[in-house]
Amino acid sequence: MENFINDDFMLYNEPAKELYHHVAAPLAIIDYHNHLSAKEIYEDKSYENLTEVWLGDDHYKWRAMRAAGVSEQFITGQADAYEKFQAWARTVQQCLGNPLYHWTHLELARYFGIYDTLSPETASAIWKQANEKLRKGLTARKLLKMQKVEVLCTTDDPADTLIWHQRLAEEKGLEGMRVLPTFRPDKAICLERADFLEYLQKLGKAAKVEIDSVAALLAALTLRLEHFMRAGCCVTDHSLEGAFFAETNEVEVEDIFRRRLKDKPLTIEEQAKYKGYLLARLGRLYAARGLVMQLHIGALRNNSLRGFRQLGVDTGFDSMNDFSFAPQLSSLLDAMDRTGELPKTVIYSLNPKDTPMLAAMAGNFQGNEKGIQGKVQLGAAWWFCDHAHGMVAQMQALMDVGILTNFIGMLTDSRSLLSFSRHEYFRRILCNMLGGLVEKGQYPRDMKYLKKVVKDICYDNAKQYFSL
Repeated sequence: MENFINDDFMLYNEPAKELYHHVAAPLAIIDYHNHLSAKEIYEDKSYENLTEVWLGDDHYKWRAMRAAGVSEQFITGQADAYEKFQAWARTVQQCLGNPLYHWTHLELARYFGIYDTLSPETASAIWKQANEKLRKGLTARKLLKMQKVEVLCTTDDPADTLIWHQRLAEEKGLEGMRVLPTFRPDKAICLERADFLEYLQKLGKAAKVEIDSVAALLAALTLRLEHFMRAGCCVTDHSLEGAFFAETNEVEVEDIFRRRLKDKPLTIEEQAKYKGYLLARLGRLYAARGLVMQLHIGALRNNSLRGFRQLGVDTGFDSMNDFSFAPQLSSLLDAMDRTGELPKTVIYSLNPKDTPMLAAMAGNFQGNEKGIQGKVQLGAAWWFCDHAHGMVAQMQALMDVGILTNFIGMLTDSRSLLSFSRHEYFRRILCNMLGGLVEKGQYPRDMKYLKKVVKDICYDNAKQYFSL
């Protein structure tokens, strides 16, 4: 039987095959948003078995296993590693049409040279073959190098020391690969969280600042941002999950902050005023320093209280929200843009209904005197949208009302070292989409220009946009 993952996987026309094989396939990877551990990369972690490296932190797989009726002991519990792998083998066979099925087999092929499809019947042989490869030296760094990862940007709290990033930067053994931190100050912005006051103490200690006002908080965040930049930071990140902007002023925000310090209750509007004020102030800091601001919008987190109490955050109990936020986003971007202090900004939607709106919103704020192409970006298909249909829908929305050729391409947004074959998945879908335009007579067969477009979207645009 022909291999499921073959040379022309997801490529359904001749222009697509030429674009992918001659341009996209050889390119290195710039992954500007993920959740990998810099410590594991520095220590060049070795893995005992396929379960550890494949299932250990992947809540995408955990959700699928729960949906397939797998008991939690075989997902995050104390079951034997091989029993957990068998449970995944039973699950993945049911995932036809789900990107997990494609990713699973791309990962088996690209990292382990295994082209058999995973099922209960093949699980034993695949387990032995993959574990043998791991024992022969498929460490964290080797796995990254196999996918030609050139730059990866982890996600880090302002209070983090960044010691592992610093040690990696001092090393000569990475052979050109850069591991850079991303500044994500969500814990300083989400003042409604129960641990907010405790976090201010932690941040103040890291910055050596007593945080007793918004001004002091911004001073602490500025100091930590400069620390991040010394470690190579080029991008920031924010998760916006509810009301995040309302018009306000410095005096009102200071009053809101002081009442929070006294543990007084705040209204949703007061929370939005504080968040919007802080986001806009931080955005101006980013603009002055040439940093990119990412806005991930629309997660509804920790839906299962039972699951959250048992396992904690980021364990597969999050989903997409459906709140309306276009006026808030417009006001936030305008608050920075009106003074010429809007940084390069990437806006992501978790709910696909918002994708066309964000594509249009990005177009409102493109004007700039520096001639930046695609200054405000419609972010790549993210999380519940990073499947074939979602990637096509995101790029189609961008083509419909914007300029696809300025797009900065794909990211993994993953905690798994085996996730970088998702870039291949995206590149194949991109090439097939462009080739389809040619085949349908919707674009001329200008392969020279189309090859430039593919190279730009898959590599060059991100390198330029993030000043790498």
